[in-house]
Amino acid sequence: MGVTREELRQAGTEVYDRWTAMWNGELALAEEIMAPDFTLRYAQAGTEAFDEVRTPGRLAEVIAQWHAGRTELRFEAEGVPVVDLEPVGGSWSGLVARPYRATFADAEGAPVVRSGTDTLRIVDGLITEVWSVSSGAHGRSFYRS
Repeated sequence: MGVTREELRQAGTEVYDRWTAMWNGELALAEEIMAPDFTLRYAQAGTEAFDEVRTPGRLAEVIAQWHAGRTELRFEAEGVPVVDLEPVGGSWSGLVARPYRATFADAEGAPVVRSGTDTLRIVDGLITEVWSVSSGAHGRSFYRS
């Protein structure tokens, strides 16, 4: 009996949830969900620190630095994930995309909300490439609270 579409959808949603948890400070997840060598493609200004990140350990370091510079930084998935995975051997490969919301406090302590979308390329169950686009420094949230 093969893997069902629902099982693949659940697997894709779970890896995206773990990606989000990693960004919220669960840095050990980098070694579990990221391929040993991967590519990050961040389109927004101010994300140049990610251009040369290629290993799980370095990603965890840069995420920790990212949090150090942003008070109360928190990410959460929003909207419905788009999951296009296929079973390959004993694992799965394909794409998962989902909108997210990032919140943090500005220099005066006021809340700031930004939206974006991350698309994850997954090969053999591990993230090998990420495309990330956000509303940027002067953007806004896609969703209204």
